[in-house]
Amino acid sequence: MFAYEFENPKFIVSHVKIEHDEKGNGRIWFKKQDFEVDETESIQISAHIMERLEALWGELAYLSDGVRHQSEERDYGHLGTMTLTVNRDGVKRTDSFNWTENSKAKDLTDEYKKISNQFIWVFDMEVARKNQPLEAPRIMKSIDSYIRRDSISDPEQLLPYLRKLQDDERIPLIARNHAGRLVERIEKSRKD
Repeated sequence: MFAYEFENPKFIVSHVKIEHDEKGNGRIWFKKQDFEVDETESIQISAHIMERLEALWGELAYLSDGVRHQSEERDYGHLGTMTLTVNRDGVKRTDSFNWTENSKAKDLTDEYKKISNQFIWVFDMEVARKNQPLEAPRIMKSIDSYIRRDSISDPEQLLPYLRKLQDDERIPLIARNHAGRLVERIEKSRKD
């Protein structure tokens, strides 16, 4: 079992926890500002991203090195605390930090942030589709921004969902057209 957790009560998304197995099956828990309880969703991390995560965990040698990843020189607690946990073959290790100089630990937490961005965005869009369709254009802008900034783990994994949004008459036409443009951009980047 692999786990990533982020906490900062001052952020809009104040708590995120991702747990998954070696095949990418798992769950995400997250709490948004003004929500009383965590939302929980099942997730399936794509094989492509699982390969990247396995490589990052391997490079970090997390179970065997025992190194604390918190920077001794810098403390950025106001930016939130990240916790990485591995539980494999009866051996468990957990380490929390708010800043690290270890580039491999940073890359790993960045990848988990991208995964959380992706799945929380899908949740937000589902809420908009069912309850607040006029929010869909704003939410489409956010995924566009995430994709442009490389802040989504696997844009290709979103293609089926974006195609579904393209044809969903519950959301405004501007959001459906935006979904179509994103599909084209993701498919074009896949060919390049």
